This record gives sequence, C-alpha cells and structure tokens, in this order.
Amino acid sequence: MMALIVCSLSAVLFPGSACCSKEGQDNLSQLPTKGMVTMLDLGANKCIPCKMMAPIIEELKQEYERKASIVFIDVWEHREQAQKYGIRVIPTQIFFDKNGKEFFRHEGFMDKKSIVRILGKLSVTSN
Repeated sequence: MMALIVCSLSAVLFPGSACCSKEGQDNLSQLPTKGMVTMLDLGANKCIPCKMMAPIIEELKQEYERKASIVFIDVWEHREQAQKYGIRVIPTQIFFDKNGKEFFRHEGFMDKKSIVRILGKLSVTSN
C-alpha cells in the first residue's frame, strides 16, 4: 500500500520522467485495439510496482503476440491517457474485450498468474 502512495505522489513530484517503453505509444488514440483483447498497463518507470511489472509485461507481449494487445502507457508522458481512463493510482491494468468494452480493472501490482487468469476469462491463450 505504501508503494502505491509513493508512486502516486512521485507522479506529482517527478512529472518529466521517461517512459520505460515507447512501443505502441504512437497510436494511443487507437486503443483499445479493435477486434483484439487488449490489456493496458498504465504506470511510470520510476514507480517501484511498475518496475516490478515491466518484465512480466514484456514476457506477456511475447507469449500473447497476435492473440492479445498488451500495451504499457507512461502516464507521466501521456497525462491525457491517465485522464481518459480515470487513473487514480499507478500501476493500473485495464482489460478490454474484443469489442473494446472494459472487462476488468485492477489497481496496483498484478502478478503474471492473475493477468493470465483474466486473459483466459476473455478466451485468450498464450502461443
């Protein structure tokens, strides 16, 4: 819980932080991906729980390639995305079904097993 508070406060104190991955951030207006289950991980690279999730997100991108769109958005660089999705704390994960409807939302660190379980509920399996 303390890490969430620190992360939230650090977003205000360090607004110029760089994103840990800019991949997929050129087309933010096209998210969620049409016709594909989408998971958005909204966070920042200086946030401790976000850093802990980074390798998980990279693994999932590879394991679910062409089956689900898994995108990290740095909300410090893209504040409008934080507003668009109503982000209160980072990290926040939002899962959308193939029709772009929000299916599930989680605030805070989310382990790989939990993410895989939600993707499974959306009928997505890894490669």
